[in-house]
Amino acid sequence: MHLSGGEPGARRDLVDITAGAHAAGLYTNLITSAVGITDKTLGALVEGGLDHVQISIQDSDAQSADHIAGYAGAFTRKRALAAEVVRHNLLLTVNAVVHRANIDRIAEMVDLALALGASRIEIAHVQYYGWALKNRAALMPSREQVERAAAAVEELRTRHHGRIVIDAVVPDYYARYPKPCVGGWGRRSLNVTPAGKVLPCHAAESIPNLEFWNVRERSLPDIWANSPAFNAFRGTAWMKEPCASCPRRELDFGGCRCQAFALTGDATATDPVCHLAPHHALVAELADVRTDPPYVYRRMGSRHPVDVFDGDGALSIQRRS
Repeated sequence: MHLSGGEPGARRDLVDITAGAHAAGLYTNLITSAVGITDKTLGALVEGGLDHVQISIQDSDAQSADHIAGYAGAFTRKRALAAEVVRHNLLLTVNAVVHRANIDRIAEMVDLALALGASRIEIAHVQYYGWALKNRAALMPSREQVERAAAAVEELRTRHHGRIVIDAVVPDYYARYPKPCVGGWGRRSLNVTPAGKVLPCHAAESIPNLEFWNVRERSLPDIWANSPAFNAFRGTAWMKEPCASCPRRELDFGGCRCQAFALTGDATATDPVCHLAPHHALVAELADVRTDPPYVYRRMGSRHPVDVFDGDGALSIQRRS
């Protein structure tokens, strides 16, 4: 179970949720920006059975990292929490959020992850949903930058083999085929929002007219099997051409439904990142739009803005393959 966000540290019952998940036999992973997780809270989470922590970093350079996160001291706070995670003998993953402002410092971010004591780093190119979509023109790298980054990752994997696991997620806009939405809509994972609504993916509420059932009213097995939202795009029967007859239809399941809706207004459309999609030219056009406006931060009435790239606050449960 992933304790994710937004920022899960905003929940007063975070320790109780973690302890409940541990008691239920779930492996628990805290995904945090490091804001709101104090040393005391981390200690309580460890006592509750927390297994793993993932901390997002915005850059290897402190000044740039603070600018991207939106407030002074963010980089220092992330380093401090990472040190506490290691002190508690928890496994640590660094999530390096990559975009135009930091894409040329991937090697330095891997060095930082090693210095922090991480066993894994995810080179996570920004995927353009939610607030990242709002900031797309300011964040989008060029194709040449993405290709250099991919080559750098391969070289770093060789250089640091046995020291740290390096995973990488290519930005959708430069992929030939779309990735399967969370392993396929309604196939592997679910998200529970702070209000108790159960979603097939963290951004599913961006698609209008889906009916989401709530854990306060129905059991998870019932929701998983019978919720209208989960069945809306489950399997392949809903697909239109070219997906319906594509030999990859059960590999990528038409790509991301939320991205298809965001870019075309039609959640049943082929994800436009696919080179076979009728709207693929739109993706290439948007990828070429690179300007330098100020970042638009998501401020939720708190003293600090929330990182530009975070989601909307949810618990995520994923089936192990």
